[in-house]
Amino acid sequence: MFNRAKLFAGLSLLSVMAVLAGASVSFGQSGSTKDRWLHVRVINSDNKGETVRVNIPLELAENVLPTINKNHLHNGKVSIDQAHMNDVDVRALINAIRTAKDGEYVTVQGTDQDVRVAKEGGRLLVHVKDNKGSKSNKSDVDIKIPMHVIDALFSAGKDELDVVAGLHALASLGDTELVSVKSEDSTVRVWMDSKNSSD
Repeated sequence: MFNRAKLFAGLSLLSVMAVLAGASVSFGQSGSTKDRWLHVRVINSDNKGETVRVNIPLELAENVLPTINKNHLHNGKVSIDQAHMNDVDVRALINAIRTAKDGEYVTVQGTDQDVRVAKEGGRLLVHVKDNKGSKSNKSDVDIKIPMHVIDALFSAGKDELDVVAGLHALASLGDTELVSVKSEDSTVRVWMDSKNSSD
């Protein structure tokens, strides 16, 4: 059974972070959350063959998230458990990445996974390819997130992510694919555009 607060928080954070994205990002004109929609589509290819489509107007998400106060989500902000940050100053790290030149920062080619972290055109890019297990268990994850969206997320106080600010920053983008996950038994796509239904 899904917990609604966790679902909203998860969808918002997915779209903003990680943060993990697919195709091209177009920095077109938009500006207003009124005509921007966040879409999530999950297609399961298993024996049930379920497809889940979620279409959320950014304006709705920005207005609803501050009303949810459960677990780590309060007033549109998610508290970060510093115990899991392993003594890393995340804000200093984000600032270093923001001011660094474009390039490929981390490439790990291993028996379990291949990982690539790069910065290109003002976006943080993360690609993870699963190498371990059978073909049906392997997956590819792509994330593309503009640095100004990351800055908005970290604009909250210490130990918090401002999800509403991150969504507001997303509204300034044109049509954007944020997250793409592909595996043998399912595909997940998170993107934003001006359409009120998914393709």
